[in-house]
Amino acid sequence: MKIKSILVKSIAVTALSVTGLVAANNNTNTAQAAIVENDTDVVTVKNISDNAITVYNSYKKPEATGQTLASNTSWKVIKTAYDAKGHKWYDLGKNQWVRAKYVTRGYHTQAAVTQAPVQHQTQTENTNSAATTTVANNTNTQTTTSTVSGSEASAKEWIAGRESGGSYGASNGQYVGKYQLSASYLNGDYSVANQERVADNYVKGRYGSWTAAKAFWQANGWY
Repeated sequence: MKIKSILVKSIAVTALSVTGLVAANNNTNTAQAAIVENDTDVVTVKNISDNAITVYNSYKKPEATGQTLASNTSWKVIKTAYDAKGHKWYDLGKNQWVRAKYVTRGYHTQAAVTQAPVQHQTQTENTNSAATTTVANNTNTQTTTSTVSGSEASAKEWIAGRESGGSYGASNGQYVGKYQLSASYLNGDYSVANQERVADNYVKGRYGSWTAAKAFWQANGWY
């Protein structure tokens, strides 16, 4: 009887242990991916052997976008998240995600975020309420009219100067053009008119005005 009692207890303990393992496995399998409180404003790509990391379209079911970020470049961060496996991710804007293990928080000592001028152009301003910008583009000249004027136009050009040197052809990884907008914002249309329109909409939606965006840039080094 004593032996039988010990055996029964042993079986019961084993059953509980197995049940516990199943519960633990179930908890692991049902872990939820989630966006968490953002822990940094900027990340820098680590100096890795491939000299670039892949950009993905999601942290939940990531698929490569075809874009890569070079080693030692710094990027703005919009969101921080963990996938169902516990891997940490950063959103660089418009659902363009990178694995946190390939980046470090903060600026690289020699990197400037979203600043990569590649050409220059001349600019003129009319006496009207709207500013007109003329851009030299190899064999032709493009002209577009901005929707802002006065102090707004001044703040807009100030930001453009810091972001790209005022160049519509500037690029830095996923950021494109005079205002260094995410390529996904421009939706494949890098024309002067579209860059102006999207930049105005972006700033209006995020900051309310170009003067407010300038103030934010002066405080943070990006907008």
